[in-house]
Amino acid sequence: MKLLKANKLKLFIADDDYYMQNLLIEFLVDTYDIYIFNNGIEVVNYMHSGEIPDILVTDLNMPDLNGLDLIKQLKSSDFFSVVPIIVLSGDDSSEMRIKCLDEGADDYLVKPFSPLELEARLRVILRRVEKKIIQVSEITQLVR
Repeated sequence: MKLLKANKLKLFIADDDYYMQNLLIEFLVDTYDIYIFNNGIEVVNYMHSGEIPDILVTDLNMPDLNGLDLIKQLKSSDFFSVVPIIVLSGDDSSEMRIKCLDEGADDYLVKPFSPLELEARLRVILRRVEKKIIQVSEITQLVR
């Protein structure tokens, strides 16, 4: 696991492809603290240690615990289910996209993809999550 810290939003990347890891680091390191994992088991174990990402980007085809099973495991957890997930995959079938989205992924991009489009999709998801947090906070204040 590589760890690049810059005191920014925490982005977990689960992908066993070294080239893809480096591409994502190159494009996203200025905006995010990036944590790299080679499989879903590493992600889950790290999250159980108390480190929770602001967002997770995962490949589907990884050893040990693949991306789809990682999504299922995180979304079935009361504690980790709130983590937004984007899938990056070479599988361009509509069936797989629908399956991932139905299991709880927030978005799905097919490889090859535009890094600029990935950045835009990350921003959109984080904006949506931020609005939910603000709304919950406002409701909590009204109740008090």
